[in-house]
Amino acid sequence: MSCTGFEIAGRRIGPDAPPFVIAEMSGNHNQSLQRALAIVDAAAAAGAHAIKLQTYTADTMTLDLDEGEFHIDDPASLWRGESLYRLYRQAYTPWEWHAPLFARAREHGLIAFSTPFDASAVDFLDSLDVPAWKVASFENTDLPLIRRMAATGRPMIISTGMATVGELDETVRTARAAGCRDLVLLKCTSTYPATPADTHLLTLPHLRALFGCEVGLSDHTMGLGVAVAAVALGASVIEKHFTLARADGGVDSAFSIEPHELAQLVTESERAWQALGAIHYGPTAREVPSLRHRRSLYAVRDIAAGEAFTADNVRAIRPGLGLPPKELERVLASRARRAIRRGEPLAYELLG
Repeated sequence: MSCTGFEIAGRRIGPDAPPFVIAEMSGNHNQSLQRALAIVDAAAAAGAHAIKLQTYTADTMTLDLDEGEFHIDDPASLWRGESLYRLYRQAYTPWEWHAPLFARAREHGLIAFSTPFDASAVDFLDSLDVPAWKVASFENTDLPLIRRMAATGRPMIISTGMATVGELDETVRTARAAGCRDLVLLKCTSTYPATPADTHLLTLPHLRALFGCEVGLSDHTMGLGVAVAAVALGASVIEKHFTLARADGGVDSAFSIEPHELAQLVTESERAWQALGAIHYGPTAREVPSLRHRRSLYAVRDIAAGEAFTADNVRAIRPGLGLPPKELERVLASRARRAIRRGEPLAYELLG
């Protein structure tokens, strides 16, 4: 596999196309189908290219226990005090919502897909003919799950959060051996929110070179700067959690972007991609007219025929129609071959 790009549902993914921006709904629907549909509408209106769901139930994720490791007591966690089961029951997207949400996305020309968290979710999404798979960071070492997705031959987008190089190598080898041809690895920091300092975007070109695949960013930082910077380092996919308004609350609202921010992300990430261009020196076609505004050597006083050129009658000024300033020493060692009026650009044929 090489970094030549590929397509998801007709949308080009790769360095020769603008960044593919995914709006991650996650649990920001707050258990309202109407709100979920409004999120799809808002993502499309903001210019996102894809909307992504998460497909699981509390029972497929964990056990209904509120003790020990099943209770969230991390002081830094947004979900401290919850049990894993209650959190997933609050955040999950009902499976019967998937078809109407995907249909609404298609009405807008928006690509819709999901993250399955177990084999039953893979089979369910397969029945809906999703165009791609997303693998969450916490599942990137679940090789049986990855093998099941890869066997469908659909493109895979895998978040790399917490994974070592050795683990990623095993994951990528498993996906490819099982039939995945088109792969994106997303640099991801699995804290919520994440900090720019923990993002380590310089990993992106290394990921691309190491695994010979497309790379991108699953971004949990606040703001847009990290995502735009990722494009400069080769990210061809940007994923951000998305909500209608952070003030509305919800399990992921605190680190999600709002519609106006998503619109900015789409615009600024494309500008960043356009700015990459190619290795180039010298004037661009549009800069050529500006060459006339460089400095060059001009007579700044009237100069008589045979008169010596001096620092008093020759200077480097704008515009750039005379000899280049590097010829000043040669000029000052010469005399005027003919009378030269003030404001006339110097030329080699004027030097005697």
